[in-house]
Amino acid sequence: MRVDDLLPPGPLARIEYREIVRSPGLSVGVYLLPRGAADPQRPHDEDEVYHVVRGRARFEREGRIEEVGPGSVLFVPAQERHRFLDVEEDLVALVVFGPAEGTNAAPS
Repeated sequence: MRVDDLLPPGPLARIEYREIVRSPGLSVGVYLLPRGAADPQRPHDEDEVYHVVRGRARFEREGRIEEVGPGSVLFVPAQERHRFLDVEEDLVALVVFGPAEGTNAAPS
């Protein structure tokens, strides 16, 4: 499977997360952020790794900001505040959660 095969044709129209692999130990998905979008993320209960496949933005975590683009790899520990800022080009990121997203969430 190629990440490009999971993308809509043309420019991205909305923020979207598409999970493509799930097991108890991890989940993998593609996070899509259109140019100019405001990233609505909140801290997750699982560790997370992003690999930026396409696009450019800044990434904020716990008050630190860095420029990201194709090839950037970002690690975010569970419960750490983070988000993409100033999305200059449609952003496509491969996302890996360990364990699987939502696994460590407190029961409601």
